[in-house]
Amino acid sequence: MTRTPLADVACSIARATDLFADAWTALIMRDVLVGVTRFDDLARDLGVSRKVLSARLARLVEEGVLVRERYQDRPPREHYLATEKGKELYPVLLALMRWGDRWYGESGPPVRIHHLECGHDTEAVTTCVHCGHELTADNTTQLPGPGGCIGPGTQVIGPLIARRAPSP
Repeated sequence: MTRTPLADVACSIARATDLFADAWTALIMRDVLVGVTRFDDLARDLGVSRKVLSARLARLVEEGVLVRERYQDRPPREHYLATEKGKELYPVLLALMRWGDRWYGESGPPVRIHHLECGHDTEAVTTCVHCGHELTADNTTQLPGPGGCIGPGTQVIGPLIARRAPSP
């Protein structure tokens, strides 16, 4: 597995964006999750160079986000499918989409999200698992977690969060 400087930071956001912050990676995942799974179709849809696409797909496969699967033997052809780990990126994409629709969607959203279970168009909202209220920067705080430590990438934020620990 490829190790990068962010892979060792004690921060889940740093570790996730190490893989996912590249715009091509986000767009590849968007396409795969919507159903564009073949290399040539991805290259054509995204307008990305085959070299860049190949490198991003290889990393996503290496990280267990996508799996490469043969769908035809003659000639050999493969496509890319999202693993469980990859499918769990969908809410991240929905959150980016909601933010982009709000701040950059002058003529309206390019696509709508339709919830199959209830039959309504919807948008992504991050809510509290306990009370169901929307989570925002104004109504949440971060507390120390069991994997937290102070080191590269957390020199300032680590002690700040550590001071928020509730007293025993």
